[in-house]
This record gives sequence, C-alpha cells and structure tokens, in this order.
Amino acid sequence: MAQNRIDCRYNGHDFHPSPSKIAMTTTDIPIRFDTLPTANGQHLGIATLWSEKSLNALSLEMIRPLAAQLQQWHDDNNIAAVLLRGAGDKAFCAGGNIRQLYNSMLAHPTLPNPAAVDFFGHEYALYRQMHMYAKPIVLWASGIVMGGGLGLTAAASHRIVTDTTRMAMPEITIGLYPDAGGSWFLQRMPAKSGLFLGLTGIPFNGRDAIITNLGDYAMSADAWPQLLAALQQADWQTHARHNHAIASHTLNTLHQPHRLPESQLLPHLETVHDILNAGDIHAVDERLRAGFSDPWLQRAADTYSQGCPATAALTWRLFERARHLSLAQILHMELIVSLHCCHNGDFQEGVRALLVDKDKQPRWTRSLAECSPAYIDSHFVSPFAAGEHPFDAWLRH
Repeated sequence: MAQNRIDCRYNGHDFHPSPSKIAMTTTDIPIRFDTLPTANGQHLGIATLWSEKSLNALSLEMIRPLAAQLQQWHDDNNIAAVLLRGAGDKAFCAGGNIRQLYNSMLAHPTLPNPAAVDFFGHEYALYRQMHMYAKPIVLWASGIVMGGGLGLTAAASHRIVTDTTRMAMPEITIGLYPDAGGSWFLQRMPAKSGLFLGLTGIPFNGRDAIITNLGDYAMSADAWPQLLAALQQADWQTHARHNHAIASHTLNTLHQPHRLPESQLLPHLETVHDILNAGDIHAVDERLRAGFSDPWLQRAADTYSQGCPATAALTWRLFERARHLSLAQILHMELIVSLHCCHNGDFQEGVRALLVDKDKQPRWTRSLAECSPAYIDSHFVSPFAAGEHPFDAWLRH
C-alpha cells in the first residue's frame, strides 16, 4: 500500500512538479536522481545536489524536483531508503543561492517579495517534508555544510559526518539570520551552544556536529563506496518503520568516530554557556566584545563584532520565541521573518558587500542600540492577508 501523501502545499497548489516532469528534465537541472538495487530485491533512491561550482548551493531548480522525487520514492514500496549527498568532494551544500535572492530584492522591493515567497516557501516546505518522511533519509554531510545545508542535515533521519565536515550558520555576516529551520535545531544543542553558533557564525567540525545533534555517524570522507556497499547488503523490509532500525544498525557497523578531528566546541562549552547567560543580548554583546585570550573564542567574537547588529538582536529574539514552538510553527514564523529580512535593507547590503561588490565593508542600517524591541518584533508581523500565509494549513492539523 502506498504511503500517505505528505502535505506540503502552497496556497492550495502542490509545491512539487509531477514525477513524469522530473524524468524529462533531470538532465537540465542541478540535481541528479538514481536508484541502486539491494541484495534482497529492494532499491535505494539516491539524490545528488549537482552544482559543484556553487558548492551545491540550494536553488529552486534543486528544491522543486527534489521534493517531487522524494514524494515519488515515499510512495514506492520498492524504495527502502533514500540517500542524499552533494556532487564533488568540497561540499555537501553551502547554503542557499543568495545571489538569486539579491537580484529579486533589487527587482521587487515590495513586502512580501514574490520571488522570496517562492524560494523560502519551497525551501521550508522541503524541510518539513523531510522531517515527516516515513522512510530513512541517509545524508552524507561531508565537506562544507552551511545555512540551508544544515537545514537539510537537521531534517534527515540519519546523518553521516566525515573528517572533512565543516559546518556553520554564518548568516550574521550577510544580515540574514540562522533560518532553514535553525530556530528549531539550534534550540536542541547543549548549553545554549546553538545560540552561540548562530550569533557568531563560527565553523565547527564533524565531532562538534555529533555533540550538537547534527550528526549521528562518522566515516572517512573517501568511504562513500563502502557506505553504498553496506546499504546494498542490508536486510531491508517492505514496511518503512522497520527500515529506520535497519539503517541505524547498518550505519553503526560503519561508525568510526576516531576518524574525526577533536572537538572545537567541547573544550569551550562551559564558557559558551556562561557568555550566553550574561543577561540580554546587550550583555552578551558586551561579553563578546571584551576580548578573549583563547584563539577559537576570539575568532567567534571577531565574526560577531563585524556582523549585522540587527541579525544579532533578531537571532536572540527568535531563540526566545521558538522555545516552545513545534517545527511547523517555527517554519511558519521563519517564512515571515525571512520576508522582512528581504525588505529591511541589511540582507541586501550584506550580500552586496560579500558577493556582489566583494568589498567586505557592509554598511549596516543600525547599531545594536538602535535595534529597539519594537523594530525587532516588527519582523514577526505577517505580510500576508488573513488566511494567505502559504503554511497556514500546517497549523490547522
């Protein structure tokens, strides 16, 4: 019997193109799909983000067909599990294609920006689809994993990190905020380390990913063929609920934590917790600007100090607001906040400074002292008419 269809709809219309459309267009889009037979007659679905030049940055041309193919594999009893990876060795996914968003901000200065609604709407619906997926999603988080790449990682059921894994949520450097479900998964990191990583954008490695609940298993970066061979030999079942345990058992036999570098976060976890409990964002700001003798903490503080003040205040407020929200409520909220960020000027300026003019001299719209509670809270006011938020139906279930 086919699995129930996952509800990821946008204003009454499916986010996904039809499976037949995928079959005709996979050679023209930056994503590739394949299936691999297993020893007991089942198949593995393999999706590869196929834009090595952009470090596999997420675009609508990736997101739409991936969502559709996941639905097709979800409904196909011959598919036991799904594997998701990025092309090449450098990156799984370095975030979203923010250059496309920059162009849309120039072309559509209105709120809500229709191009931003389209991009963020499809992106966040994909994360929810993956979180709710009945079958195992095994994700190969090797190389660079940033922004939207972390959204995909957090949404997968089985995450493999390697000796080359380098993760970050660096949105403070571009005037956005840790979106892509970051308001959900940063909450689930120990000792408020998620809030620290979101405020500072400091990179962290594969061992840190396991500590912060973004990784489950460790392998060498060159062990992809070994992974495929083991999954092909697994005793997959026809019922999806059994296959999660089978995936876990198989991956545990491959788990080699000694392959990973030493944690960068763990030795600083107590200090991080102390900093984040200094008081409000202004007290934390004072602590981060005071300077550290420790090089890792100072790198984090330097990135924070050069970053967007409004992002810092917004990241802090999101962490407070998201504490007791469900995933659906958080993605509903993040869509609103992201649209405001496309409108408030800082996101556009950050992308200009980093990727367009590349002068690395962003002129932020306001200081932290000028980020009043009213200004930050205005980011949570829906720009949609009543009943027209694309994710309203999620909250009625």
